[in-house]
Amino acid sequence: MKIMRPMGAVGIVASAALVLAACGSDPASQKSGQATSGAATAATGSAKVDCGGKTPLTGEGSTAQKTAMDVFALEYSKQCSGQQVTYNATGSGSGVKQFNAKQVDFGGSDSPLSGTDADAAKTRCAGAPAWNLPMVVGPIAIAYKLGGVSSLTLNGETAAKIFNGQIKTWNDPAIAALNPGVNLPAKPIQVFSRSDESGTTDNFQHYLAASSKGAWTQGTGKAFKGGVGNGAQGSNGVASGIRAADGAIGYIESSYVKDGLTAAKLDSGSGGVELTPQNVGKALDAAAFKSPGTNDLAMDLDKIYASNTPGAYPLLLATYELVCSKGYDADTLKAVKAFLTVSATTAQQPIADKGFVPLPQSLQDKVLTSINAMSS
Repeated sequence: MKIMRPMGAVGIVASAALVLAACGSDPASQKSGQATSGAATAATGSAKVDCGGKTPLTGEGSTAQKTAMDVFALEYSKQCSGQQVTYNATGSGSGVKQFNAKQVDFGGSDSPLSGTDADAAKTRCAGAPAWNLPMVVGPIAIAYKLGGVSSLTLNGETAAKIFNGQIKTWNDPAIAALNPGVNLPAKPIQVFSRSDESGTTDNFQHYLAASSKGAWTQGTGKAFKGGVGNGAQGSNGVASGIRAADGAIGYIESSYVKDGLTAAKLDSGSGGVELTPQNVGKALDAAAFKSPGTNDLAMDLDKIYASNTPGAYPLLLATYELVCSKGYDADTLKAVKAFLTVSATTAQQPIADKGFVPLPQSLQDKVLTSINAMSS
């Protein structure tokens, strides 16, 4: 039976989840000028923010962006006095739908637009393509609660067999082989997954497909296809479900791993790798793009998921802002570009203090190039 745990929409920018840090800027470039209202220009690192335009801007989508959006909106209001952003954290699927329906100015999604969603976005953007701009990059945790087990290693194959029901108990030989010396109980595994459409689910299933040596045949997408376990809404709902049941496991954004939950180490072939910012950064160094040479910055994470880089934690999630490359009215365009510029530069430093994965300087530069290329 599916366990539904409703999560209310959060207005004015919500809280908590994967976040991204600024990196690569020299200390002098971190100093920003004092912004004024209207059409004033404020310095943010090596970029300039042309403040003004529509207020408040509206966005909706990914729950993984909640803390990041809190920070982004606060820094934007500091840089551009009087300018505000409201963001409802309702999940990536809802964010895409609301953006394409022209109900919000930008969407938040844990996976890039594709297929019919990309077609609908082009219609929303007056015939121009929507762009996927990565603002938040970080890890997905395979989180568990298992009495007496404080360290657990999984690989893609065992994870796939757990989440499609082939492995049913914690002392299964496949799990035991990855965890010599660990006293694994003969306890049933309780799987928790997202019941709502989620980019987190999409990325997780892509990881299973790429890393499991054929064990995951259920496919990918924003809806969980494993066919087992309990469903809960949002990462907070999944985390609550795991926390309430000894022997439970699920996939959540890393910041929800707390209060009795533990993140499994992942073994891509060179031994178990702990989920840390440094280990995630090693994997991110290999990031590539689906449309190289364009201003659409959808990342090709399958190459990371399938890789065996020693010491790299491969299970990443890139959260995107979905924006129109063209088609906004002048006031909306001005405000969207200003907000995104702040988010990609000085707003990242306070996020770095939370210990999440830095956005490489090369990617930050690409994001700014895309923002500057947006037009009405």
